[in-house]
Amino acid sequence: MVTASVVLFNNSPNVVEKVFFSFLQTKEVGTLFVIDHSFNDELRNHCAIPGVHYLHNPSNPGYGAGHNMAIKNALDIGSKYHIVLNPDVYFDKDVIPEILSLMDRNTDIGNVMPKVFYPNGSIQFLCKLLPTPYDWIGRRFNPFKRLVETRNELFELRFSKYEKQMNVPYLSGCFMFLRLDALSKVGLFDENIFMYGEETDLGRRLIQSGYRNVFFPNVNIYHEFQKGSHKSWRLTLIGMKSAIYYFNKWGWFFDKSRTEINERCLKELLYNG
Repeated sequence: MVTASVVLFNNSPNVVEKVFFSFLQTKEVGTLFVIDHSFNDELRNHCAIPGVHYLHNPSNPGYGAGHNMAIKNALDIGSKYHIVLNPDVYFDKDVIPEILSLMDRNTDIGNVMPKVFYPNGSIQFLCKLLPTPYDWIGRRFNPFKRLVETRNELFELRFSKYEKQMNVPYLSGCFMFLRLDALSKVGLFDENIFMYGEETDLGRRLIQSGYRNVFFPNVNIYHEFQKGSHKSWRLTLIGMKSAIYYFNKWGWFFDKSRTEINERCLKELLYNG
């Protein structure tokens, strides 16, 4: 069984209806858990459709915590795989069956992300190395665009061209096709991270436990990708707080595991690609 979850916060009904349809159009799927962190439950009526289980939690414990609530429900009903979805993604009906087949054939894969496009068809570079403090903090405020672009070429693995399947240190949280057996071993999202970076933390725990995070370009999705943290100082501060917690947990400048994971990724891509 494949379940999924979407965490909402004052989202437009027109946007979330697209992600609902994208998931539910596939015959291989089970329940779509909708965790609504909005102050009111005005979105409840838009979720009153077969296959959707709506949960309203206005206390808003965080993005990862919301998905954890859904994942625990998925485990309780015996789901094998679970997809973490952003409210602003949409995709065709071939996406889930293709990734499901890949996961069934490769039991060492813990997480899969397809190729991701903006609605206008341009690619989103969402495959990344494990971040250094510069990648998450310094890069954001670097006024020299050429230096930022040079770092992005490596950090976002742009040199790979995003044309082949590859093992990646961390993948975007906009679409995470997760093996629940793996999460039972490594744990769920770290709820000390309110938002931004929870997928990075989970991705490296999967790798450190012997699983792979796989970029699978055979299928693609569309992501509106608002980049809220770049437009709101409140969200920027939330992102900074998450980054500080993450680096306190794993190491700021001396992180042996980060170095090993990133070097292994680059070696695979540069010498075997």
